[in-house]
Amino acid sequence: MKKIKTYNTIATIGLEKFSRDHYEVASEIIRPDAIMLRSQNLYDEVIPESTLAIARAGAGTNNVPVEECSKKGIVVFNTPGANANAVKELVLSALLLSSRGIREGIEFAQNIASDMPASDLSKYIEAEKKRFKGCEIAGKTLGVMGLGAIGSMVANMALALGMKVVGYDPALSVEAAWRLSSKVEKMENLSSLLSQSDFVSLHVPAIVATHHLINKESLASAKQGLCLLNFAREEIVNTDAVIVALNSGLLSRYVTDFPTTNLLGRKDVILMPHIGASTREAEENCAVMAGEQLVAFLENGEISNSVNFPTAKMQRTTGYRITFCNENVSGVLGNVLSILATEKINVIVMLNNSRENVAYNILDLEQEPSVALIDKLRQVDNVINVRVL
Repeated sequence: MKKIKTYNTIATIGLEKFSRDHYEVASEIIRPDAIMLRSQNLYDEVIPESTLAIARAGAGTNNVPVEECSKKGIVVFNTPGANANAVKELVLSALLLSSRGIREGIEFAQNIASDMPASDLSKYIEAEKKRFKGCEIAGKTLGVMGLGAIGSMVANMALALGMKVVGYDPALSVEAAWRLSSKVEKMENLSSLLSQSDFVSLHVPAIVATHHLINKESLASAKQGLCLLNFAREEIVNTDAVIVALNSGLLSRYVTDFPTTNLLGRKDVILMPHIGASTREAEENCAVMAGEQLVAFLENGEISNSVNFPTAKMQRTTGYRITFCNENVSGVLGNVLSILATEKINVIVMLNNSRENVAYNILDLEQEPSVALIDKLRQVDNVINVRVL
């Protein structure tokens, strides 16, 4: 019986991926085989030694100590694209809210005195509505920084709304490129994107390379009156630099899903309470994807959408499978194969992939490995862990 420890509220449809005959799923489990979570900060937790994998039902993994997990051989999964449509739709609302006086107009209408005579109401509204005039987004230029699952959807949406779209992503994958309309003009750098855009929407992960990507220096290239949208991560934007740009008029609006104290109360800032993925559909999609990834890994050793391990998918060819991960140094696989050969264990098919400092291997064997053999493999230099499936 495999054990899954959960944090936060995980959509039931995702938990149903773990059959009751083979899995125990609960929040109180002490020695889990895997952890499934949403926003829980694992930096504040002691991750049990029994843990083989962690699945985050969402795109970001900044609440998971990924580097520590890699050293322990713990595979960390995320669910890229599962909440993409939810974020895309919120970006659409941000474009509209920031281009017209919608928010201010609603506030005005709701605060009209309830005892105003009906004969005066229409005249009053007609006289005041000019205060809330804005502009249409059709014909304007949207710059999209980061063209992955979410960014590509935002770009395609904006094109359908009649906007011109420019994009920049130094790490654009082939898969993402296929999703992206050919009408999106590719920029050479962030400065070019900022200088040509009326609106810029950020869709990059929070990593060392993107920390304060939007700062005093990068904003110096911005087109006058630029509206900046951040539905990616708080750390990507230096809010002090944004405030300076707002005060000078370089930025006309800042819309973000990540409120900070120095942004509170500003009329040129629209704050949302981190609701980018807060839809029933997104939460269900993320939970299903995370559940399926854990099942594939725990039962067959397969890996997809990991942030620290290489992708590894191999159809079973025998009933005996072992997997092992190791530090990505030369000679480890050869030493393992040498032990198997000495024990006269035939490898039918194998897969070996690596990612940065970690290598991962799947081996289908002709006969069942003994406990003693597995112990020998665990003693091989630079081997982190070995599993029998």
